[in-house]
Amino acid sequence: MPELSMLEKIFVFLQYIVPQHLLSRLTGWLADSKIKFLKNFLIHHFINQFGVDMSLAKNPDPQSYENFNAFFTRALKEDIRPIDSRSHTFCSPVDGSISELGNIEHDRLIQAKGFYFDLISLVGGDDALAENFINGNFATIYLSPKDYHRIHMPCSGRLVGTTYVPGKLFSVNNATAKSVPHLFARNERLICEFETDRGSLVIIFVGAMIVAGIETVWGGQVTPLPKTPSSTRFDKKIEFEKGDEIGRFKLGSTVIILSQSGSLNFNDFSHGDAIRMGEAFANYLE
Repeated sequence: MPELSMLEKIFVFLQYIVPQHLLSRLTGWLADSKIKFLKNFLIHHFINQFGVDMSLAKNPDPQSYENFNAFFTRALKEDIRPIDSRSHTFCSPVDGSISELGNIEHDRLIQAKGFYFDLISLVGGDDALAENFINGNFATIYLSPKDYHRIHMPCSGRLVGTTYVPGKLFSVNNATAKSVPHLFARNERLICEFETDRGSLVIIFVGAMIVAGIETVWGGQVTPLPKTPSSTRFDKKIEFEKGDEIGRFKLGSTVIILSQSGSLNFNDFSHGDAIRMGEAFANYLE
């Protein structure tokens, strides 16, 4: 197991004993509150704590947001995040930092140095879906609290189906990723399956501690849900162009991308690199 500092060990230990879902739902209630003094206090404290640059926001006035969630999922000004439109590029779906990326080793993905988890568990036990990504490519991108929290399409594609998988709500920061086995396959998550001109693509929205909810543009609020898995298939065409918004996190979390074998080359990016939505971070292999 990677070595952790004493503070990191305490932080991880506390996550095992606190009521994760209750804490997250309470956070969701506070984040949805329209009580003026409360929502303004939360927004201004957050801006000061994390150094949020409101000049990038389409609406730069913090007090005008109806609640904390509206502020947290704020839109950016046009052209702040230009989309790389070249046909051979695969763009980042989010602002964040790269936790890990590379090749899926048969059916194993790296979580952190010395830590792996399996593909079949990640996709909720769906053998047929997992088969598409054996020896494929993956990228795990962590969204910190100050990042832009809308998720966009990295390429053009059609939504095929979604699967909601209930689970734990461990934090997804580096300390937890280095110490909680099978973290991303244990946490609550929404698996979104797309068809593209380059094959199957999966984008997974991973829930986490105090994440107040996950939304999609086609279904609205997805989590919290009852603690039972649920799948939806889409017969009606729901198509997206590269850069289109597909969802958002109410408070921060992680996105995992799965692509088919031999389809992507992740350029010069590596663990820990910052990346912005719309930036080309991979090229399609011919």
